[in-house]
Amino acid sequence: MGSFSIWHWLIVLAIIVLVFGTKKLRNLGGDLGSAVKGFKDGMKSEGDKTPDAAAKGEIPPKTGQTYEAEVKKETSKT
Repeated sequence: MGSFSIWHWLIVLAIIVLVFGTKKLRNLGGDLGSAVKGFKDGMKSEGDKTPDAAAKGEIPPKTGQTYEAEVKKETSKT
């Protein structure tokens, strides 16, 4: 009773095909594949954005970088 045999999985697969139909399962597989491909392309473009920032003149923040600025205190009128 600990694990399922191949017959159990074939019965489960047959029930899924009967409930959803092959067309919906094929569309689901295609949608899942395109989502994974889009995710991979998005991850590639994240790595490509770093050189573009340098080309635009933006300076990426570095660890331990210090900014000098003037701070003005705003007083509330009550």
